[in-house]
Amino acid sequence: MLCVRSVYSNQVFDFIIALLTASEFTDMKTSTKAFAHAANVLTVALVTASAMTASPAVAAPPSWVATWQASPQPVWGSDFLFPTNVPPTLHDQTVRQIARISLGGQSLRIVLSNTYGRQPLAIGKATIARPKQDGEIIPDTLRTVTFGDRVATSILPGASVISDPVVLSVSARAQVAVSIYLPKETPLSTFHWDGRQTSWIVPGDQSSAMTLTTADGSIFGTTARPLLTGIQVATEHPAQAVAILGDSITDGAAASLDKDSRWPDFLAARLAPHGVAVVNAGISGARLLSDGMGVNALARLDRDVLAQPGVCSVIVMLGINDISWPGTAFARDEQRPSLDALTAGYRQLVEQAHARGVRVIGATLTPFEGALPGTPLDNYYQPDKDALRGQLNDWIRNSAVFDAVIDFDAALRDPIRPTRIAASYDSGDHLHPGDEGNRAMADFVDLKALLPSNDTMMSPGCLAREKAGS
Repeated sequence: MLCVRSVYSNQVFDFIIALLTASEFTDMKTSTKAFAHAANVLTVALVTASAMTASPAVAAPPSWVATWQASPQPVWGSDFLFPTNVPPTLHDQTVRQIARISLGGQSLRIVLSNTYGRQPLAIGKATIARPKQDGEIIPDTLRTVTFGDRVATSILPGASVISDPVVLSVSARAQVAVSIYLPKETPLSTFHWDGRQTSWIVPGDQSSAMTLTTADGSIFGTTARPLLTGIQVATEHPAQAVAILGDSITDGAAASLDKDSRWPDFLAARLAPHGVAVVNAGISGARLLSDGMGVNALARLDRDVLAQPGVCSVIVMLGINDISWPGTAFARDEQRPSLDALTAGYRQLVEQAHARGVRVIGATLTPFEGALPGTPLDNYYQPDKDALRGQLNDWIRNSAVFDAVIDFDAALRDPIRPTRIAASYDSGDHLHPGDEGNRAMADFVDLKALLPSNDTMMSPGCLAREKAGS
């Protein structure tokens, strides 16, 4: 605005000087009229400039950044290897979920998804609050969530909705409780299967209840996350987020329940003091090239990473299920992909992210010798599969395709037997790290490589995405 005012003032004075110069070659009467007219123009210009200067500055709109995520998956049928852990239908019921955000702020908004639904999904009411324990909430923190200034909303098939801003002050790494009331019969089609956090489903509209109750004392508990797929926070200044696109290791398959001990959780604790959010786009059973317990990486890249406000970097840790699912109970008749197919998938993912101004950090695949013993997937590990993992890891380290590389293989492997996870990091299934392994992974990340500097991080594409999200 200051630049506009300066240019405007200069143009006015240039105009007046031109009038006075021209009047030197006319008679006195004409000159007098020109001078009087110029004086009037000058008066108007000065009054206008004064008014513009005196007007109060317009406050900049808040900048929104993704601060929590649970990537949506289609609910599978009863013939799949794992149970869904949710009822097939919800009707006149409330779902209450707890989520630990990464960055805090003065306002929040939630994202609800009907991504895999085949009919409109009716939301009767939603609330957000600070939780206490066992589903209880703190009374003076309860806020009703609206959608276009309305309490109820409908989500079209395949769509999602973002709520209006909710004024609720939350600090970095705080927990929030989101309650969703579903008044109509609702087939449950969209969820996140492994939330590693207890959620509750209770009868009736208990979205505003301080404590969840039932007449017979029965409450349906689940570790799945129905419908809630994102939380965004308003920050005073534009903030950055790092998304992590991964499988069950990123999703936290063996992390302690209700302890927020996935490796992205530990990384979020490291990045929060730097004003950087972390959103976990891990899905158990996810694959780079094929659909698994969620769609393939390229099919969900835009939704789970590039469309998230503030995301300027993505860590990609995918491929172990592409290598190991074929031939198991998950995919008995599938052929294992070649190294060329895997690297081509990675290259395409990087190309699409770079086209949107997002940096890509490749992560090597961790050891898995002896994985999943005593289960229907005890042939998940084979020496030839591990040989392909080694080839892919060499390519990730040395191809120069990625903006940076995190060598999680080096972080977790047993120094004596490098095809195995070190015992102190192993959850016991020889595939997924336990809590200490997750902590070691997060501590192994070089933050300077992840976020080298504001100047290099804030590429034109990233800046444009932040402006669009504000």
